[in-house]
Amino acid sequence: MEELKKAIDEIVQHGIIKLIVSNKTNKDVEYNKITFVLKEDDVKQYYQIEKNTDKQAFHENINIDILREKLLEYVASNYKQIDAWSETITFDLKISKKGKVHLGKKKSDNINLVNKEHNKEKNYILKEGMIIDPLIDLGVFTKEGRVVNSKYDKYKQINKFIEIIDDEIKNKDFLELTILDFGCGKSYLTFVLYYYFVEIKRINVKMIGLDLKDDVIKKCNEIAKRYNYENLHFELGDINGFKYDNKVDMVITLHACDTATDYAIYNAVKWNSQMIFSVPCCQHEFNSQIKTESLSILTKYGIVQERISALMTDAVRANILEGIGYKTQLLEFIDISHSPKNILIRATKSNISNDRKEKALYEVNALMSQFNLNSTLFNLLKKDNII
Repeated sequence: MEELKKAIDEIVQHGIIKLIVSNKTNKDVEYNKITFVLKEDDVKQYYQIEKNTDKQAFHENINIDILREKLLEYVASNYKQIDAWSETITFDLKISKKGKVHLGKKKSDNINLVNKEHNKEKNYILKEGMIIDPLIDLGVFTKEGRVVNSKYDKYKQINKFIEIIDDEIKNKDFLELTILDFGCGKSYLTFVLYYYFVEIKRINVKMIGLDLKDDVIKKCNEIAKRYNYENLHFELGDINGFKYDNKVDMVITLHACDTATDYAIYNAVKWNSQMIFSVPCCQHEFNSQIKTESLSILTKYGIVQERISALMTDAVRANILEGIGYKTQLLEFIDISHSPKNILIRATKSNISNDRKEKALYEVNALMSQFNLNSTLFNLLKKDNII
């Protein structure tokens, strides 16, 4: 059994596209063969299993994370052969009569086996075949512009973020934009965004990435130079207190921790930014404050309190933005099965009625009063007489 486990471990770690379990050990085994095929819908990747008897075929879908478990369940004592294909390797596993496991493998181009569109082809903005240097360096694309199978979820997430931004700007005739990316880190998303604006939308952009780590800033500036991204540069600085005297059209903040998100939004508002895109992270502020007598059921259990506090934090941020004149939405950025940090705040300067603004701020005050909450963003804007 240990030999079989080791062999299956080696197979599944290569991002299997298709796999067939066959050569059953005796006639009492129900299925003649079992086929696993990688599928893709608008939400996630999964394996579709087809189990064949002499007359029927039965289907089920499983999460890609339990492929190993399913193979061990089916193969142990029931089948003697596995044939499997990844994008670059073909595997041939056979079990002898004495239980000896033989695993053969050879390099091969199996890309034509990929069938990621379960129902329909997804019309991504960043399409396969494009030569996008940041996606190649990130390992999402091969040098030929193909999506690396094991990175398909990352490819979808990046496209999802680009689509959210594209949805906001596609009906506007922007000729130029100034964009600040707070807490950019060493993520290649900033570089992908620059590619999207310059190469796809043909907008003249000036992008500035801000981070606290000197080595990250140095490396990012070197990468921007290597890509010939002339109007993209990175600066060392803190979100809280960063000064910029020119016009800012768009502010992006991804996974700025706790109240750093509030300072980023605050700066965006002070600059009168037209667009704000924020994916908050580690919302601890309300969790340490929340207290209520009449609704104590929400604070009775630690995990519930933590999640409720995080959701309240983003609801308050969204309502505050609406209360000062931004059309605001909370969107699912990443499927929650991949990450709990999956809410994106999208806010656009708009003509919000006074009644709607007043209602939004009333709801903020009511929530904070009910649960004994004190919002950093609310206090910063109140101090400047913005609310």
